[in-house]
This record gives sequence, C-alpha cells and structure tokens, in this order.
Amino acid sequence: MTDMTSVRFVDRMPKFMRRLDPAVTTAFACILLLLIVGSFYSTSFLSPEYLLQQLKVASFLGVIATGMMLVVLMGQIDLSVPWVVSTGAMMACAAAAYGPIGAALAIPFGVLCGVLIGLVSGFGVAYLRIPSMIVTLATNAVAQGLMVVYTGGFSPQDSATPAMRWLATGALIPAVPNAVVVWALIGAAMVFILTRTTFGRSVYAIGNRERAAYLSGIDTRRVVLIAFAVAGGLSAFGGVLLAGYASKAAQSMGDAYLLPAIAAVVLGGTSILGGRGSYLGTVAGVILITLLQSILSVMQMPEAGRQITYGIVIVAMLLLYGRTPASRG
Repeated sequence: MTDMTSVRFVDRMPKFMRRLDPAVTTAFACILLLLIVGSFYSTSFLSPEYLLQQLKVASFLGVIATGMMLVVLMGQIDLSVPWVVSTGAMMACAAAAYGPIGAALAIPFGVLCGVLIGLVSGFGVAYLRIPSMIVTLATNAVAQGLMVVYTGGFSPQDSATPAMRWLATGALIPAVPNAVVVWALIGAAMVFILTRTTFGRSVYAIGNRERAAYLSGIDTRRVVLIAFAVAGGLSAFGGVLLAGYASKAAQSMGDAYLLPAIAAVVLGGTSILGGRGSYLGTVAGVILITLLQSILSVMQMPEAGRQITYGIVIVAMLLLYGRTPASRG
C-alpha cells in the first residue's frame, strides 16, 4: 500500500476512528482477549458480580496510577510509590486512634503526608535538578525508615476508621462500589486538568521539551513541584483506600503497586519519555493489569513470576511506543 493510498484510506475512516489512539485500542483489545482466556479457566469470570469485584480491585491501582501518569507525562518517574502508599495508610489509621477528631481528620491527614513526601521529591527534581529516579528512591527510603521507627518494626495496631471502610467497601449507589465511584471522580478531575487547564497543557509541554516550555514562559519548576505533590497525595489516598479495604494498615501494603502502576500507564500508551498520553489509556492499562493479575492468580503463578511478567510488559511497551514521536494525547 503506497503512502497516498494510506492517506486516502485514513481519510475515508469515520472521524471517531481516526481519533483513536492505537495504544488505547490495543489495550482494550487485550482486555477482551483476557476476558475470553479467563472464561476458559473459570465459568464465573464473565459474571457481572466477578467483573464488578475486579473493577473494585482495579480502582485502588487506578487512583495510584493517576498520579504516576501525571509524573510520567513530564518525562519523570516516581519510585516512591511503595512507601508513600504505606505511609498514607499507616498515618490515617494512626490519626484514627486519637478519638472523634482524629477519626474525622484521618483521611485528609493520610493524604497530606503523601503530599508532603511528593513536595520533597518535586523540590529535589525541580529546584535541585536531581534525577527523579534518584530523589524518589531516596524519599521512599526515608519514608520507610520513618514508618519503621514509628511502629518499632512491628505491624501497626491501629484500625481503619468507619469512613475509610465505607469509602473502600461500601456502595452509595446500589451495586456500584464506592471505590469505583471515587476512581471515576478522580479520573474525571484529571481529564479536566489535563485537557482544559493551563497546568495540564504545561505538563504536556514539559514532557515534549522542558527547555522550550521554559523559554515559552512556563514556570516549569512550579509545575513539576505541583505534579509530584499531586502524585504523592494520590498514592497516599490509594493507601488510605487499601487500609479501609483491609480494615488496617500494613508496612508492606504498597510494595505490590509500583510495577503495576508503571505498567498500567505505559500499557495505556503514555510515553515514558513524556509529552504523549491520554487518561483513557491509563484506565485501559489499569483494567488490563488487574485482569492479568486475576488470571495469573487463577493459574497460581508465584509473585516472582508476576513481577517478571510486568517487567516484560513494560519493556515490550517501551519498544512499541517509546520511540514514537511525542504528541499530545
């Protein structure tokens, strides 16, 4: 097929098909494939109850991946997710031990702790010009040390508040878990920010070329600082939801979310080099990773095998999308 023929073929396609991101389309196609494969392993895999349960599980990863996407769009990475998630969960539960006032402030306090960690990471990246991989590893280690000192090395004894449990396991709308509604609201807010605000346009501009964005008048350091703070807050909020789901916090509860969060963002077509990606792709990536986890669990694959699978997926997506010219999605 010649280039002219290809152009004519694309022009004849319906407008909505021309606007589809190939990465997003591929991700949704893989979701359908996983659903079909899963139905062979379990007859209940396609039941509405099971699918709603998987969507509920996906919402925790979805909240965390939302923050990761914001950072990746700028060409950065956040490796502090494991202990930011754990810190948010543990601090929210710790606040709950201080009576009614503590219980009322538990959720915002947990999120605030994540925002503070994100601010430290963002300051290091934006103002000290430390590579994000290094500074977020450092903040992750510091958060881990602080939580170990706080707990004395033992499992936290504080429990989640009723509000945390209601957010994670309740259903204000019949048959629709609250966690899914929370993820949908956060996703809608992120879509609005990325597509309708100056901040969102600045994030894409920085991802395409930070120097050009700076010369065009964008306060790139402030945008990077805010983006890392938001990512930290969302990771901590994901930890709060996980604590509500499990009724208590655990020191290692965030360990299982770093690679899946990165994989979900990259699977959805967000360029690891920054500047290109859409939130719909991240949603598809989150659902894809969740279904993949479910199938691997049914197949009784050990955790090491799952981590290897995520690593292979990330490398494969980098080969597919990492060299694609950046453009706003």
